[in-house]
Amino acid sequence: MNVMKRILWIAFGLAAGSVTASAENWPMWRGPAGNGTTVEKDLPMEWSDTKNVTWKVPLPDPGNSTPVVWGDRIFVTQSVETMRWLMCFDRKDGSLLWKEGVLYTGEDLTHKTNPHASSSPATDGEIVVVYFGSAGLHAFDLSGKKLWSRDLGVQRHIWGYGASPVIRGDVVYLNYGPGENQGVVAVRKATGEVIWKHKEPGGSSGEAGGKTWLGSWGDPMIRPVGDHEELFIAYPGRVRGFDPKSGKELWVCEGLNPLVYTSVNFADGVVLAMGGYNGHALAVRPGGSGDVTKTHRVWLKEKTRQRIGSGVIHEGHIYILTDPGIGECRSMETGELLWEERLKGQGPTGQNWSSLGLSADGLCYAANQGGDAFVFRASPKFELLATNPMGERIIGSIAVSDGQLFIRGHKHLFCIGERK
Repeated sequence: MNVMKRILWIAFGLAAGSVTASAENWPMWRGPAGNGTTVEKDLPMEWSDTKNVTWKVPLPDPGNSTPVVWGDRIFVTQSVETMRWLMCFDRKDGSLLWKEGVLYTGEDLTHKTNPHASSSPATDGEIVVVYFGSAGLHAFDLSGKKLWSRDLGVQRHIWGYGASPVIRGDVVYLNYGPGENQGVVAVRKATGEVIWKHKEPGGSSGEAGGKTWLGSWGDPMIRPVGDHEELFIAYPGRVRGFDPKSGKELWVCEGLNPLVYTSVNFADGVVLAMGGYNGHALAVRPGGSGDVTKTHRVWLKEKTRQRIGSGVIHEGHIYILTDPGIGECRSMETGELLWEERLKGQGPTGQNWSSLGLSADGLCYAANQGGDAFVFRASPKFELLATNPMGERIIGSIAVSDGQLFIRGHKHLFCIGERK
């Protein structure tokens, strides 16, 4: 191992250690590691809309975003008519500490199942960053004072937007779009100044006749690769690797379908990407140059079930809930399906758009639109451990913080369990 590679891996190890030390925080949509995992274990297993509920507070309108947690503050995005709100709740009792918003009166195209402000916030304990589509990218301090705003142009797609900001060091990364105006941007955390911006070609609003459905709603991910770092992101038809410092495209791997709802994941030296409608799935080794489809693609599975929420990786296996509410386990090495099981709850529908979370003791947590939250074991043999009815539609993912679960339904924000 050369010196630079050793330094990068030591730095990454220190970063991972800091995540462990601050495990009480859930700072972004996909958690402290950006992959849906937490170092916490012994989390609540059984609850309902009344059982094991520390508190629940009403929300003004439905929403699909996930709460993020920093210390004693819970941050949630919310739209109400022409306002796009960032709301801050007190962790102790769920009381509203403050809300600050952005007024947007322009036409903001979306779908009735995807209310505006569907992107989750991101925080590092210094600022909170929110993405409101056509209404822009905004940063606030933890008391609600606006620090800066960045206009990324009109976002136009028949299904709206949903990607969330990712804070890494002094930089905020965002997959803006989908639509004709789509790509990935890096801005300075302190000022919102654009460091670099990649415009992804081949976008479409979906308004044309037929099924010209294109789009990417996933977040970027940054990981060490050899003696450098790479930013991975999935777009219609392909997975791309960038230099996170300069925005230079390093490699591209073809094979995805035109709709990509899930975020990429990374484990065992390969990048995992999964598509949506008639969804393809592929694994590719990073670190290449140019078109690496023939040289670095590990496997490709075509026309699998549609996935809206993102999955997790545990001990060489991929776990994910597909749109019809069917859980599946695949081999990370080959992509082969090991099991698929329908998660049946008490609600009227098993359709699932929520992303999985994974605890340190190997348990998967997710919720569906029927209002049921499930706990099952991350194992090559399916084992459902709990089904928890919550009585309202849930599309956001479950946030974990210091022994508690935070769940945003279409009517309430829930805090489950006691703080450790």
